[in-house]
Amino acid sequence: MSILENVAFPLHMRRVSKPEAAEKARAALDMVHLAHFADRRPSQLSGGQQQRVALARALVFNPSIVLMDEPLGALDKKLREEMQIELKHLHEDLGVTFVFVTHDQDEALTMSDRIAVYDQGKIQQVSDPVGLYEAPESAFVAAFLGDTNMLSGKACDWKTTLL
Repeated sequence: MSILENVAFPLHMRRVSKPEAAEKARAALDMVHLAHFADRRPSQLSGGQQQRVALARALVFNPSIVLMDEPLGALDKKLREEMQIELKHLHEDLGVTFVFVTHDQDEALTMSDRIAVYDQGKIQQVSDPVGLYEAPESAFVAAFLGDTNMLSGKACDWKTTLL
């Protein structure tokens, strides 16, 4: 199966005509800058290119939301950073909601408009990246986001401590 056929597959499953499916698949490949690879096989592409084919396949039928579960996990650092930029641009250009699952805190802070931090299946905090980083609501969230200095203490009336 060629890259073009792979991207068109979800449309065929939705009974879209072959000419229309091919046109939409080419447009989706163009979105991820892979139109010139349409006739190649997936095994002939790099890991990053394969990730972009998967993204084109997810976007080809214009969904309103796309779930991405660790989409950059298998990529090297340079390619991961390039794909982060690519995904942010696609998100802005298409207006599609991306739900991005990652265990990489830096990636979450870089990629997200809003972040939900979970612990054992329960949401601990939802916020924008700056709010989450600057005002964690719990020790768990603070520790999850990175190196923190936690001080234990006891609040007391300052007037009595000065006397």
